Amino acid sequence: MKISVASGKGGTGKTLVATSLAASRALSTGRRVTIADCDVEVPNSYLFFPDRSLLAKQQCLVSIPVFDESRCSHCGKCADFCAYHAIAVLPQTVLLFPELCHGCGGCSIICPEKAVSESTRSIGEITRAASGSATGKVQIVWGELAVGEARATPLIKMVKDLAAGTDGGEGDSREGKDIIVDCPPGTSCTMVESVQDTDFCLLVTEPTPFGLYDLDIALKVLEKMKIPRGVLINKSGIGDRKVYGYLEKRGIPMLMEIPLDRKIAEIYSRGEIFALKMPEWRARFAGLMERIEEMAA
Repeated sequence: MKISVASGKGGTGKTLVATSLAASRALSTGRRVTIADCDVEVPNSYLFFPDRSLLAKQQCLVSIPVFDESRCSHCGKCADFCAYHAIAVLPQTVLLFPELCHGCGGCSIICPEKAVSESTRSIGEITRAASGSATGKVQIVWGELAVGEARATPLIKMVKDLAAGTDGGEGDSREGKDIIVDCPPGTSCTMVESVQDTDFCLLVTEPTPFGLYDLDIALKVLEKMKIPRGVLINKSGIGDRKVYGYLEKRGIPMLMEIPLDRKIAEIYSRGEIFALKMPEWRARFAGLMERIEEMAA
């Protein structure tokens, strides 16, 4: 199973849900569970596993063009071809804006002088770690986007690939392993890349007018992507009942409610997984994973 945990806005509780799902599943079944933290601008899932041990670090490399000025005729065809305006051809030189380059390689193909070659550069770092026995067989994979970088999707794709293809040295098969993808907020390209190819998407929302507005947008995105989905309402008890009416009207399953509870907030603020501190919630999250598995199948 590969399950994405997403939302149309920030602050709804995606990481709270993702970490609780992973730890509850690992402890209740003994299976390997991996959290892929794709919120690469502010990753924080790993903070909830303080007893983690580092497995590996690696750079996320993307392609960039290199211009041989001695062969370049400054015809400007490469700049005309680039849809992202990453290249500017001046009479005496060629300027490259690497943050805008998408690494398509088209400039090297179209250059009549064969003056363009390819190199690589790092846009961020990916870390893999394994949690201690207290949280079960959980592995955490997260990416950290380098400061100033504009494109996060290549890093997100690599985080997902590493989460799917590694299991702490026991082999490279996904068999017997669940993957929980902690997605960035919103419905931009980073969210789309994160939920793509997942078996099920759990949308976390709050029962407020803002939560309903962004939930509606997120559900429309998932409908276009044809990904099975369900909704978890966090901080229930605040706002109004419009979210509930909306879900009933559209036939979207509401899979769980988490109340606005001071004890849960205090546990979360200490960087602890609340489902492990409150045993009744551990059982509920384990049951939620089983229900998601049935719906995805």
